[in-house]
Amino acid sequence: MTRPVAADGRGRFITFEGPEGAGKTTQAARLEATLRARGLRVVATREPGGTALGERIREVLLAPSGEAIDPLADALLFNAARRQLVAEVIEPALAAGTTVICARFADSTRAYQGYGGGLPLAELDRLEAVATGGLRPDRTILLDLPVEIGLARKAPDDRTRFETSFDLSFHQRVRNGFMAMAAAEATRFVVIDASGDPDDIARRALRAVDPLFPAATPADEPNADSLRIPG
Repeated sequence: MTRPVAADGRGRFITFEGPEGAGKTTQAARLEATLRARGLRVVATREPGGTALGERIREVLLAPSGEAIDPLADALLFNAARRQLVAEVIEPALAAGTTVICARFADSTRAYQGYGGGLPLAELDRLEAVATGGLRPDRTILLDLPVEIGLARKAPDDRTRFETSFDLSFHQRVRNGFMAMAAAEATRFVVIDASGDPDDIARRALRAVDPLFPAATPADEPNADSLRIPG
C-alpha cells in the first residue's frame, strides 16, 4: 500500500547522522529500499556531494592530506556543497512530494566543526540558515557507537581526512556533540545503538520514520528479509 505524502503535499526529509563508521550510508540505503517497496517516491543523497559541484567539493574536503584546513574554511566549503544540494536536489524533490533521505546534513557541521573544531555554534547556525534557507529534517536518525569501534571499522583505503588527520579526542568531542544535539531536539532525533546487528538497526530506523507516514497499516510492515540489501 502506498503511503501518502503530507497534507501540505511536501515530501518528508530524513537524515542519518553519527560518528565515523556508524553505518550511515548502509542504513540510508536500506531505508530507501524499504520505503520504495512500500510505494513511496524516494530520493537518496549524501553530504558532502549529491551534485556535480558537491562531489568536487567532497574530493577537496575528504581526501587524505597533510595540509591542515582551518575549521571555518571547512564549514564554508561544507555549506557551499550543502547549498547546491538543497537548491538542486532536496527542495525540488520535497516540493514534488518525494521523500528525501540524506546521509549527513547540517548537524554534521555543528558536530565536526563546532563541537570538534571549536567554532562558535551560533556562527555555524548563521551559515546553516543561509545555506539551507531554513530547511530542517523531519526526522534525524543518529547512529551512535563508541568512536574507537567506529574508527576501527574503516578500511585503510576508505579513510578520509577526518580519520587520518584528527585524533581520538576530536572524534570523542564530535560524538558528544551529536548526543548533545539529540538531547536538545528529542522530537527530531532518534538515537540508535549502531554497534549491534545491522538488521535490528534497520528495523529500528524504519520504526523511527513510521510516524512521518501516518497512513501505515500492519500489512505494510516488512519482514526481516525485506530489509536486506544485496551486496
